[in-house]
Amino acid sequence: MDRLANAVILSWGWRRRGIAFAAGALSSLAQPPFFAFPLLWITLPVLVWLLDGAVAQSRSGSVRRLPPAFAAGWWFGFGYFLAGLWWIGAAFLVEADTFGWLMPFAVVALPAGLALFWGLGAMAAQLLWSEDWRRIFALAGGLGGAEWLRGHLFTGFPWNAIGYALTAGEALMQSAALFGVYALNLLAVLIFAAPAALAPAAGRSRGLAPVLLSVAAVAALGAYGMVRLAGADIAFVPDTRIRIVQPALGQLQKWDPANKDEVLSAYFRLSSPDGAALTPGTVLVWPESAFPFPLTREPGVLAAIAELLPPGATLITGAFRVEMPTTGQPQVYNSVYTIADDGAVLDAYDKKHLVPFGEYLPAGDLLRRLGMRQLVRSGFAAGPQRQLLTLPNGISFAPLICYEVVFPGAVLPRGPRPDFLLNVTNDGWFGKTIGPYQHFHQARIRAVEEGLPLIRAANTGISGNIDPYGRILAIGALGVATSMDTGLARAIEPTLYARWRAGNLLLLMAACLAVLLTRFLTLSPLTN
Repeated sequence: MDRLANAVILSWGWRRRGIAFAAGALSSLAQPPFFAFPLLWITLPVLVWLLDGAVAQSRSGSVRRLPPAFAAGWWFGFGYFLAGLWWIGAAFLVEADTFGWLMPFAVVALPAGLALFWGLGAMAAQLLWSEDWRRIFALAGGLGGAEWLRGHLFTGFPWNAIGYALTAGEALMQSAALFGVYALNLLAVLIFAAPAALAPAAGRSRGLAPVLLSVAAVAALGAYGMVRLAGADIAFVPDTRIRIVQPALGQLQKWDPANKDEVLSAYFRLSSPDGAALTPGTVLVWPESAFPFPLTREPGVLAAIAELLPPGATLITGAFRVEMPTTGQPQVYNSVYTIADDGAVLDAYDKKHLVPFGEYLPAGDLLRRLGMRQLVRSGFAAGPQRQLLTLPNGISFAPLICYEVVFPGAVLPRGPRPDFLLNVTNDGWFGKTIGPYQHFHQARIRAVEEGLPLIRAANTGISGNIDPYGRILAIGALGVATSMDTGLARAIEPTLYARWRAGNLLLLMAACLAVLLTRFLTLSPLTN
Protein backbone atom coordinates (compact mmCIF):
# COMPACT_ATOMS: atom_id res chain seq x y z
CA MET A 1 0.00 0.00 0.00
CA ASP A 2 2.82 2.40 0.92
CA ARG A 3 4.57 1.73 -2.38
CA LEU A 4 1.37 2.43 -4.35
CA ALA A 5 0.67 5.61 -2.39
CA ASN A 6 4.20 6.92 -2.87
CA ALA A 7 4.07 6.17 -6.59
CA VAL A 8 0.92 8.26 -6.89
CA ILE A 9 2.18 11.06 -4.65
CA LEU A 10 5.47 11.36 -6.54
CA SER A 11 3.96 11.05 -10.02
CA TRP A 12 4.50 13.97 -12.36
CA GLY A 13 3.42 15.33 -15.73
CA TRP A 14 1.37 13.14 -18.03
CA ARG A 15 1.64 10.15 -15.67
CA ARG A 16 -0.01 12.15 -12.91
CA ARG A 17 -2.80 13.28 -15.23
CA GLY A 18 -3.25 9.76 -16.54
CA ILE A 19 -3.54 8.32 -13.03
CA ALA A 20 -6.15 10.91 -12.08
CA PHE A 21 -8.13 10.35 -15.28
CA ALA A 22 -8.06 6.54 -14.97
CA ALA A 23 -9.10 6.61 -11.30
CA GLY A 24 -11.98 8.94 -12.12
CA ALA A 25 -13.11 6.77 -15.03
CA LEU A 26 -13.11 3.65 -12.83
CA SER A 27 -15.14 5.55 -10.22
CA SER A 28 -17.99 5.94 -12.72
CA LEU A 29 -18.63 2.20 -12.42
CA ALA A 30 -20.15 2.92 -8.99
CA GLN A 31 -23.13 4.39 -10.84
CA PRO A 32 -26.04 2.43 -12.37
CA PRO A 33 -26.35 0.06 -14.04
CA PHE A 34 -23.08 -1.37 -12.65
CA PHE A 35 -23.18 -0.28 -8.97
CA ALA A 36 -19.57 -1.41 -8.46
CA PHE A 37 -19.24 0.95 -5.51
CA PRO A 38 -16.45 -1.04 -3.73
CA LEU A 39 -14.13 0.27 -6.46
CA LEU A 40 -14.36 3.67 -4.78
CA TRP A 41 -12.34 2.25 -1.86
CA ILE A 42 -9.50 2.10 -4.40
CA THR A 43 -10.07 5.15 -6.57
CA LEU A 44 -10.90 7.86 -4.01
CA PRO A 45 -7.74 7.14 -1.98
CA VAL A 46 -5.85 7.74 -5.22
CA LEU A 47 -7.37 11.22 -5.32
CA VAL A 48 -6.23 11.80 -1.72
CA TRP A 49 -2.68 10.79 -2.61
CA LEU A 50 -2.75 12.99 -5.70
CA LEU A 51 -3.62 15.92 -3.46
CA ASP A 52 -0.85 14.89 -1.04
CA GLY A 53 1.57 15.39 -3.91
CA ALA A 54 -0.09 18.50 -5.31
CA VAL A 55 2.87 20.89 -5.29
CA ALA A 56 4.51 23.01 -7.94
CA GLN A 57 7.39 25.44 -8.01
CA SER A 58 6.64 29.01 -9.08
CA ARG A 59 9.15 31.19 -10.93
CA SER A 60 9.90 33.05 -7.73
CA GLY A 61 10.83 29.77 -6.05
CA SER A 62 7.79 29.61 -3.75
CA VAL A 63 5.71 26.44 -3.51
CA ARG A 64 2.22 26.51 -4.97
CA ARG A 65 -0.38 23.93 -3.96
CA LEU A 66 -3.73 25.24 -5.21
CA PRO A 67 -3.23 25.03 -9.02
CA PRO A 68 -1.88 21.44 -8.84
CA ALA A 69 -4.76 20.49 -6.54
CA PHE A 70 -7.24 21.95 -9.02
CA ALA A 71 -5.56 20.03 -11.84
CA ALA A 72 -5.72 16.74 -9.93
CA GLY A 73 -9.41 17.23 -9.14
CA TRP A 74 -10.20 18.31 -12.71
CA TRP A 75 -8.51 15.32 -14.34
CA PHE A 76 -10.18 12.94 -11.88
CA GLY A 77 -13.57 14.55 -12.54
CA PHE A 78 -13.00 14.58 -16.29
CA GLY A 79 -12.42 10.83 -16.29
CA TYR A 80 -15.43 10.27 -14.03
CA PHE A 81 -17.87 12.29 -16.13
CA LEU A 82 -16.54 11.21 -19.52
CA ALA A 83 -16.86 7.53 -18.62
CA GLY A 84 -20.27 8.05 -17.04
CA LEU A 85 -21.86 10.41 -19.57
CA TRP A 86 -20.52 9.25 -22.95
CA TRP A 87 -24.04 8.15 -23.88
CA ILE A 88 -25.18 11.77 -24.44
CA GLY A 89 -23.49 11.45 -27.83
CA ALA A 90 -26.35 9.20 -28.96
CA ALA A 91 -28.68 12.23 -29.01
CA PHE A 92 -26.55 13.83 -31.72
CA LEU A 93 -26.92 10.77 -33.94
CA VAL A 94 -30.73 10.96 -34.08
CA GLU A 95 -30.35 13.58 -36.81
CA ALA A 96 -26.79 12.73 -37.70
CA ASP A 97 -26.78 14.79 -40.90
CA THR A 98 -27.50 17.93 -38.87
CA PHE A 99 -25.93 17.31 -35.46
CA GLY A 100 -23.52 14.41 -35.96
CA TRP A 101 -20.49 16.68 -36.32
CA LEU A 102 -21.20 18.11 -32.87
CA MET A 103 -21.15 14.75 -31.10
CA PRO A 104 -17.43 14.52 -30.24
CA PHE A 105 -17.41 18.12 -29.04
CA ALA A 106 -20.47 17.64 -26.84
CA VAL A 107 -19.25 14.32 -25.42
CA VAL A 108 -16.00 15.99 -24.34
CA ALA A 109 -17.28 19.48 -23.49
CA LEU A 110 -19.91 18.50 -20.92
CA PRO A 111 -17.57 16.30 -18.83
CA ALA A 112 -14.85 18.94 -19.11
CA GLY A 113 -17.24 21.58 -17.78
CA LEU A 114 -18.58 19.40 -14.97
CA ALA A 115 -15.02 18.51 -13.97
CA LEU A 116 -14.44 22.18 -13.14
CA PHE A 117 -16.57 21.64 -10.04
CA TRP A 118 -14.39 18.76 -8.91
CA GLY A 119 -11.31 20.87 -9.56
CA LEU A 120 -12.74 23.61 -7.34
CA GLY A 121 -13.69 21.04 -4.72
CA ALA A 122 -10.14 19.66 -4.66
CA MET A 123 -8.72 23.16 -4.42
CA ALA A 124 -11.05 23.99 -1.51
CA ALA A 125 -9.94 20.79 0.22
CA GLN A 126 -6.30 21.78 -0.24
CA LEU A 127 -6.94 24.98 1.70
CA LEU A 128 -7.77 22.86 4.76
CA TRP A 129 -5.39 19.97 4.04
CA SER A 130 -3.67 18.34 6.99
CA GLU A 131 -0.87 15.84 7.42
CA ASP A 132 -2.95 13.02 8.88
CA TRP A 133 -6.31 11.23 8.50
CA ARG A 134 -8.16 14.54 8.86
CA ARG A 135 -7.40 15.36 5.24
CA ILE A 136 -10.13 12.88 4.29
CA PHE A 137 -12.63 15.24 5.94
CA ALA A 138 -11.16 18.12 3.94
CA LEU A 139 -11.75 16.25 0.70
CA ALA A 140 -15.28 15.26 1.76
CA GLY A 141 -16.16 18.85 2.58
CA GLY A 142 -14.62 20.17 -0.63
CA LEU A 143 -16.26 17.66 -2.98
CA GLY A 144 -19.53 17.71 -1.03
CA GLY A 145 -19.77 21.46 -1.51
CA ALA A 146 -18.71 21.17 -5.14
CA GLU A 147 -21.42 18.59 -5.88
CA TRP A 148 -24.04 20.86 -4.31
CA LEU A 149 -22.85 23.71 -6.54
CA ARG A 150 -22.97 21.42 -9.58
CA GLY A 151 -26.62 20.76 -8.85
CA HIS A 152 -27.50 24.47 -8.64
CA LEU A 153 -25.21 26.75 -10.65
CA PHE A 154 -25.99 27.49 -14.33
CA THR A 155 -29.41 25.77 -13.99
CA GLY A 156 -27.71 22.77 -12.35
CA PHE A 157 -26.84 19.26 -13.53
CA PRO A 158 -26.50 16.84 -10.57
CA TRP A 159 -26.50 13.75 -12.79
CA ASN A 160 -24.37 10.86 -11.43
CA ALA A 161 -23.67 12.56 -8.12
CA ILE A 162 -21.08 10.51 -6.26
CA GLY A 163 -23.59 9.95 -3.43
CA TYR A 164 -25.59 7.55 -5.61
CA ALA A 165 -22.85 5.01 -4.85
CA LEU A 166 -24.53 4.65 -1.44
CA THR A 167 -27.92 3.86 -2.99
CA ALA A 168 -27.10 0.53 -4.66
CA GLY A 169 -29.84 -1.96 -3.87
CA GLU A 170 -33.07 -1.53 -1.93
CA ALA A 171 -31.47 -1.66 1.51
CA LEU A 172 -28.70 0.87 0.92
CA MET A 173 -30.97 3.28 -0.95
CA GLN A 174 -32.97 3.84 2.25
CA SER A 175 -30.08 6.10 3.31
CA ALA A 176 -31.55 8.69 0.93
CA ALA A 177 -34.57 8.96 3.24
CA LEU A 178 -32.22 10.07 6.03
CA PHE A 179 -29.75 12.26 4.20
CA GLY A 180 -30.75 13.02 0.61
CA VAL A 181 -28.24 12.71 -2.21
CA TYR A 182 -26.41 16.00 -1.56
CA ALA A 183 -25.49 14.90 1.96
CA LEU A 184 -24.74 11.39 0.69
CA ASN A 185 -22.13 12.94 -1.62
CA LEU A 186 -20.17 14.05 1.42
CA LEU A 187 -20.68 10.75 3.24
CA ALA A 188 -19.58 8.76 0.19
CA VAL A 189 -16.27 10.63 0.01
CA LEU A 190 -15.71 10.19 3.76
CA ILE A 191 -16.41 6.48 3.55
CA PHE A 192 -14.59 5.54 0.36
CA ALA A 193 -11.53 7.79 0.74
CA ALA A 194 -10.79 6.33 4.18
CA PRO A 195 -8.23 3.71 3.02
CA ALA A 196 -5.89 6.59 2.16
CA ALA A 197 -5.17 6.71 5.89
CA LEU A 198 -3.51 3.28 5.63
CA ALA A 199 -0.67 4.54 3.46
CA PRO A 200 0.16 8.17 4.27
CA ALA A 201 3.16 9.93 2.86
CA ALA A 202 6.41 10.13 4.80
CA GLY A 203 6.07 11.91 8.09
CA ARG A 204 2.29 11.51 8.30
CA SER A 205 0.62 9.47 10.98
CA ARG A 206 -1.04 6.22 10.02
CA GLY A 207 -4.63 5.62 11.07
CA LEU A 208 -6.59 2.38 10.89
CA ALA A 209 -9.69 3.73 12.64
CA PRO A 210 -11.07 5.64 9.60
CA VAL A 211 -10.96 2.46 7.49
CA LEU A 212 -12.77 0.39 10.09
CA LEU A 213 -15.31 3.16 10.55
CA SER A 214 -15.91 3.39 6.80
CA VAL A 215 -16.72 -0.31 6.55
CA ALA A 216 -18.91 -0.04 9.64
CA ALA A 217 -20.70 2.97 8.13
CA VAL A 218 -21.69 1.06 4.98
CA ALA A 219 -22.80 -1.89 7.11
CA ALA A 220 -24.82 0.44 9.35
CA LEU A 221 -26.54 2.08 6.38
CA GLY A 222 -27.38 -1.33 4.95
CA ALA A 223 -28.67 -2.55 8.31
CA TYR A 224 -30.82 0.54 8.70
CA GLY A 225 -32.26 -0.08 5.26
CA MET A 226 -33.09 -3.71 6.01
CA VAL A 227 -34.81 -2.77 9.26
CA ARG A 228 -36.76 0.00 7.54
CA LEU A 229 -37.90 -2.32 4.75
CA ALA A 230 -38.78 -5.12 7.16
CA GLY A 231 -41.60 -3.00 8.58
CA ALA A 232 -42.62 -1.44 5.28
CA ASP A 233 -45.77 -3.12 4.04
CA ILE A 234 -47.22 -1.73 0.82
CA ALA A 235 -50.62 -0.08 1.18
CA PHE A 236 -52.49 0.86 -1.98
CA VAL A 237 -54.92 3.68 -2.66
CA PRO A 238 -58.32 1.97 -2.98
CA ASP A 239 -60.24 1.99 -6.28
CA THR A 240 -57.30 3.43 -8.20
CA ARG A 241 -55.71 1.57 -11.09
CA ILE A 242 -52.83 2.86 -13.18
CA ARG A 243 -52.08 1.77 -16.75
CA ILE A 244 -48.66 2.92 -17.95
CA VAL A 245 -47.97 2.91 -21.70
CA GLN A 246 -44.44 2.64 -23.11
CA PRO A 247 -44.72 2.78 -26.93
CA ALA A 248 -40.99 2.47 -27.77
CA LEU A 249 -41.35 4.68 -30.85
CA GLY A 250 -38.25 5.63 -32.80
CA GLN A 251 -37.12 9.17 -32.15
CA LEU A 252 -37.44 10.35 -35.75
CA GLN A 253 -40.71 8.46 -36.13
CA LYS A 254 -42.39 10.14 -33.16
CA TRP A 255 -41.30 13.65 -34.16
CA ASP A 256 -42.55 13.54 -37.76
CA PRO A 257 -46.13 14.92 -38.18
CA ALA A 258 -46.48 12.66 -41.23
CA ASN A 259 -46.52 9.72 -38.81
CA LYS A 260 -49.49 11.07 -36.87
CA ASP A 261 -51.77 8.11 -37.55
CA GLU A 262 -49.08 5.54 -36.89
CA VAL A 263 -48.13 7.19 -33.57
CA LEU A 264 -51.74 7.44 -32.40
CA SER A 265 -52.37 3.84 -33.41
CA ALA A 266 -49.48 2.68 -31.22
CA TYR A 267 -50.82 4.55 -28.19
CA PHE A 268 -54.39 3.38 -28.62
CA ARG A 269 -53.34 -0.23 -29.26
CA LEU A 270 -51.19 -0.36 -26.11
CA SER A 271 -53.80 1.48 -24.04
CA SER A 272 -56.36 -1.21 -24.89
CA PRO A 273 -54.32 -4.35 -25.60
CA ASP A 274 -56.15 -7.16 -27.40
CA GLY A 275 -59.14 -4.87 -27.68
CA ALA A 276 -59.87 -5.08 -23.95
CA ALA A 277 -61.57 -1.92 -22.70
CA LEU A 278 -60.07 0.09 -19.86
CA THR A 279 -61.58 -0.39 -16.43
CA PRO A 280 -63.75 2.54 -15.31
CA GLY A 281 -61.75 4.87 -13.10
CA THR A 282 -58.39 3.88 -14.58
CA VAL A 283 -55.63 6.51 -14.72
CA LEU A 284 -53.95 6.06 -18.10
CA VAL A 285 -50.42 7.48 -18.39
CA TRP A 286 -48.64 8.29 -21.66
CA PRO A 287 -45.05 9.61 -21.81
CA GLU A 288 -43.46 12.97 -22.55
CA SER A 289 -44.25 14.71 -25.88
CA ALA A 290 -46.48 11.83 -26.91
CA PHE A 291 -47.66 13.44 -30.16
CA PRO A 292 -45.88 15.03 -33.13
CA PHE A 293 -48.40 17.91 -32.98
CA PRO A 294 -49.98 20.25 -30.39
CA LEU A 295 -52.69 18.13 -28.80
CA THR A 296 -55.27 20.84 -28.15
CA ARG A 297 -55.24 21.82 -31.83
CA GLU A 298 -56.51 18.38 -32.82
CA PRO A 299 -60.16 18.10 -31.69
CA GLY A 300 -60.47 14.81 -33.56
CA VAL A 301 -57.74 13.29 -31.41
CA LEU A 302 -59.39 14.55 -28.22
CA ALA A 303 -62.65 12.98 -29.40
CA ALA A 304 -60.87 9.67 -30.00
CA ILE A 305 -59.38 9.85 -26.50
CA ALA A 306 -62.90 10.39 -25.14
CA GLU A 307 -64.00 7.17 -26.88
CA LEU A 308 -61.03 5.31 -25.41
CA LEU A 309 -61.64 6.39 -21.81
CA PRO A 310 -64.49 4.74 -19.89
CA PRO A 311 -66.51 6.71 -17.33
CA GLY A 312 -64.36 8.07 -14.54
CA ALA A 313 -61.09 7.33 -16.32
CA THR A 314 -58.42 10.01 -16.82
CA LEU A 315 -55.52 10.35 -19.23
CA ILE A 316 -52.26 11.94 -18.10
CA THR A 317 -50.04 12.64 -21.08
CA GLY A 318 -47.11 14.67 -22.19
CA ALA A 319 -47.73 16.97 -25.17
CA PHE A 320 -46.69 20.24 -26.76
CA ARG A 321 -48.66 23.32 -25.84
CA VAL A 322 -48.63 26.37 -28.10
CA GLU A 323 -49.57 29.79 -26.80
CA MET A 324 -50.14 32.66 -29.22
CA PRO A 325 -49.24 36.00 -27.63
CA THR A 326 -50.81 39.21 -28.90
CA THR A 327 -47.39 40.25 -30.19
CA GLY A 328 -44.22 38.34 -30.99
CA GLN A 329 -43.57 34.70 -31.77
CA PRO A 330 -45.70 31.76 -30.58
CA GLN A 331 -44.53 30.23 -27.32
CA VAL A 332 -44.16 26.44 -27.30
CA TYR A 333 -44.21 24.58 -23.98
CA ASN A 334 -43.30 21.04 -23.05
CA SER A 335 -46.37 20.15 -20.99
CA VAL A 336 -48.30 17.52 -19.08
CA TYR A 337 -52.08 17.42 -19.55
CA THR A 338 -54.83 15.75 -17.57
CA ILE A 339 -57.76 14.83 -19.83
CA ALA A 340 -61.21 13.75 -18.64
CA ASP A 341 -63.32 10.88 -20.01
CA ASP A 342 -65.20 13.32 -22.26
CA GLY A 343 -61.97 14.53 -23.91
CA ALA A 344 -61.92 17.84 -22.03
CA VAL A 345 -58.55 19.16 -20.86
CA LEU A 346 -58.75 19.48 -17.08
CA ASP A 347 -55.39 21.07 -16.33
CA ALA A 348 -51.82 21.39 -17.59
CA TYR A 349 -48.31 21.90 -16.28
CA ASP A 350 -45.58 23.53 -18.38
CA LYS A 351 -42.05 22.25 -17.84
CA LYS A 352 -40.11 24.76 -15.79
CA HIS A 353 -36.59 23.28 -15.77
CA LEU A 354 -35.58 23.01 -19.43
CA VAL A 355 -32.54 21.15 -20.76
CA PRO A 356 -29.86 23.61 -21.96
CA PHE A 357 -28.93 23.06 -25.62
CA GLY A 358 -31.57 20.32 -25.83
CA GLU A 359 -34.75 22.36 -25.34
CA TYR A 360 -33.40 25.88 -25.46
CA LEU A 361 -30.18 27.75 -26.25
CA PRO A 362 -28.52 29.72 -23.45
CA ALA A 363 -27.56 33.10 -24.90
CA GLY A 364 -29.73 32.03 -27.80
CA ASP A 365 -29.40 35.05 -30.07
CA LEU A 366 -25.61 34.91 -29.98
CA LEU A 367 -25.37 31.16 -30.56
CA ARG A 368 -27.97 31.23 -33.32
CA ARG A 369 -25.87 33.83 -35.14
CA LEU A 370 -23.03 31.32 -34.90
CA GLY A 371 -25.21 28.71 -36.60
CA MET A 372 -26.24 26.67 -33.56
CA ARG A 373 -29.70 25.57 -32.43
CA GLN A 374 -31.17 23.30 -29.79
CA LEU A 375 -31.83 19.63 -30.53
CA VAL A 376 -35.59 20.20 -30.39
CA ARG A 377 -36.34 22.10 -33.57
CA SER A 378 -38.89 24.59 -32.24
CA GLY A 379 -37.28 25.08 -28.84
CA PHE A 380 -39.35 25.51 -25.71
CA ALA A 381 -40.30 28.31 -23.35
CA ALA A 382 -40.05 27.62 -19.62
CA GLY A 383 -43.17 27.36 -17.50
CA PRO A 384 -43.68 29.88 -14.70
CA GLN A 385 -43.53 27.59 -11.67
CA ARG A 386 -43.80 24.06 -10.32
CA GLN A 387 -47.36 23.05 -9.51
CA LEU A 388 -49.57 20.15 -8.47
CA LEU A 389 -52.22 18.65 -10.73
CA THR A 390 -55.33 16.99 -9.32
CA LEU A 391 -57.29 14.08 -10.76
CA PRO A 392 -61.12 14.08 -10.74
CA ASN A 393 -61.09 11.68 -7.77
CA GLY A 394 -59.15 14.23 -5.69
CA ILE A 395 -55.76 12.50 -5.88
CA SER A 396 -52.96 15.01 -6.53
CA PHE A 397 -49.55 14.52 -8.09
CA ALA A 398 -46.39 16.50 -8.81
CA PRO A 399 -45.60 16.31 -12.55
CA LEU A 400 -41.91 16.02 -13.46
CA ILE A 401 -40.97 16.14 -17.13
CA CYS A 402 -37.81 14.32 -18.19
CA TYR A 403 -34.76 15.34 -16.15
CA GLU A 404 -36.73 17.50 -13.71
CA VAL A 405 -36.76 14.32 -11.63
CA VAL A 406 -32.97 14.28 -11.07
CA PHE A 407 -32.86 17.38 -8.86
CA PRO A 408 -32.87 16.43 -5.15
CA GLY A 409 -35.10 18.63 -3.03
CA ALA A 410 -36.62 20.37 -6.06
CA VAL A 411 -39.36 17.98 -7.16
CA LEU A 412 -42.21 19.45 -5.11
CA PRO A 413 -43.88 22.84 -5.34
CA ARG A 414 -44.57 24.82 -2.22
CA GLY A 415 -47.82 24.05 -0.51
CA PRO A 416 -49.70 20.81 0.12
CA ARG A 417 -47.86 17.52 -0.27
CA PRO A 418 -49.04 15.45 -3.28
CA ASP A 419 -50.16 11.84 -3.21
CA PHE A 420 -47.54 10.77 -5.74
CA LEU A 421 -44.81 11.89 -8.13
CA LEU A 422 -45.29 11.51 -11.87
CA ASN A 423 -42.34 11.43 -14.24
CA VAL A 424 -42.98 11.42 -17.99
CA THR A 425 -39.90 11.25 -20.17
CA ASN A 426 -38.54 10.45 -23.60
CA ASP A 427 -35.22 8.68 -23.27
CA GLY A 428 -35.41 7.65 -26.92
CA TRP A 429 -32.69 10.23 -27.59
CA PHE A 430 -30.18 7.94 -25.89
CA GLY A 431 -31.06 4.53 -27.33
CA LYS A 432 -30.03 1.35 -25.53
CA THR A 433 -27.20 2.88 -23.55
CA ILE A 434 -26.56 3.22 -19.82
CA GLY A 435 -28.21 6.66 -19.77
CA PRO A 436 -31.82 5.47 -19.32
CA TYR A 437 -30.74 3.17 -16.46
CA GLN A 438 -29.11 6.10 -14.68
CA HIS A 439 -32.21 8.23 -15.23
CA PHE A 440 -34.53 5.53 -13.86
CA HIS A 441 -32.42 4.99 -10.75
CA GLN A 442 -32.31 8.69 -9.94
CA ALA A 443 -36.10 8.81 -10.25
CA ARG A 444 -36.31 5.93 -7.74
CA ILE A 445 -34.18 7.87 -5.26
CA ARG A 446 -36.52 10.88 -5.45
CA ALA A 447 -39.32 8.55 -4.28
CA VAL A 448 -37.19 7.39 -1.33
CA GLU A 449 -36.13 10.93 -0.41
CA GLU A 450 -39.68 12.26 -0.37
CA GLY A 451 -41.51 9.18 0.92
CA LEU A 452 -43.81 9.36 -2.10
CA PRO A 453 -44.68 6.76 -4.75
CA LEU A 454 -43.59 7.52 -8.30
CA ILE A 455 -45.28 6.62 -11.58
CA ARG A 456 -42.98 6.80 -14.60
CA ALA A 457 -43.90 6.62 -18.28
CA ALA A 458 -41.08 6.66 -20.84
CA ASN A 459 -41.43 6.61 -24.61
CA THR A 460 -38.53 4.23 -24.94
CA GLY A 461 -36.70 4.28 -21.68
CA ILE A 462 -37.62 2.44 -18.51
CA SER A 463 -41.21 2.94 -17.34
CA GLY A 464 -42.34 1.75 -13.95
CA ASN A 465 -44.21 2.08 -10.71
CA ILE A 466 -42.08 2.79 -7.63
CA ASP A 467 -43.32 2.66 -4.04
CA PRO A 468 -42.26 5.23 -1.38
CA TYR A 469 -39.32 3.00 -0.39
CA GLY A 470 -37.92 2.82 -3.92
CA ARG A 471 -39.15 -0.73 -4.51
CA ILE A 472 -40.18 -1.56 -8.08
CA LEU A 473 -43.82 -2.66 -8.33
CA ALA A 474 -43.89 -2.72 -12.14
CA ILE A 475 -41.23 -2.09 -14.78
CA GLY A 476 -40.93 -1.98 -18.57
CA ALA A 477 -37.83 -3.22 -20.36
CA LEU A 478 -35.69 -0.70 -22.21
CA GLY A 479 -36.68 -0.44 -25.87
CA VAL A 480 -39.71 -2.76 -25.60
CA ALA A 481 -43.25 -1.57 -26.38
CA THR A 482 -45.50 -2.49 -23.50
CA SER A 483 -48.29 -1.45 -21.19
CA MET A 484 -48.57 -2.39 -17.53
CA ASP A 485 -51.41 -2.34 -15.05
CA THR A 486 -50.61 -1.55 -11.47
CA GLY A 487 -51.98 0.00 -8.31
CA LEU A 488 -51.01 3.27 -6.68
CA ALA A 489 -49.06 2.87 -3.44
CA ARG A 490 -49.94 5.16 -0.57
CA ALA A 491 -47.53 7.88 0.43
CA ILE A 492 -45.82 7.51 3.80
CA GLU A 493 -44.99 10.20 6.35
CA PRO A 494 -42.39 12.76 5.20
CA THR A 495 -38.88 11.39 5.63
CA LEU A 496 -36.16 12.98 7.74
CA TYR A 497 -34.67 14.39 4.56
CA ALA A 498 -38.04 15.77 3.42
CA ARG A 499 -38.33 17.62 6.73
CA TRP A 500 -34.74 18.88 7.01
CA ARG A 501 -33.71 19.30 3.33
CA ALA A 502 -30.35 21.11 3.14
CA GLY A 503 -30.04 21.02 6.92
CA ASN A 504 -28.53 17.52 6.71
CA LEU A 505 -25.80 18.68 4.35
CA LEU A 506 -25.05 21.75 6.47
CA LEU A 507 -24.70 19.61 9.61
CA LEU A 508 -22.26 17.26 7.88
CA MET A 509 -20.26 20.18 6.47
CA ALA A 510 -20.07 21.68 9.96
CA ALA A 511 -18.95 18.31 11.36
CA CYS A 512 -16.16 18.09 8.78
CA LEU A 513 -15.00 21.59 9.63
CA ALA A 514 -15.06 20.77 13.36
CA VAL A 515 -12.90 17.68 12.78
CA LEU A 516 -10.42 19.71 10.74
CA LEU A 517 -10.19 22.34 13.47
CA THR A 518 -9.27 19.72 16.07
CA ARG A 519 -5.77 19.54 14.66
CA PHE A 520 -5.13 23.01 16.05
CA LEU A 521 -6.13 21.80 19.52
CA THR A 522 -3.52 19.03 19.38
CA LEU A 523 -0.62 21.34 18.48
CA SER A 524 1.95 21.96 21.15
CA PRO A 525 2.00 25.53 22.52
CA LEU A 526 5.72 25.58 21.73
CA THR A 527 5.17 24.73 18.06
CA ASN A 528 6.13 27.62 15.77
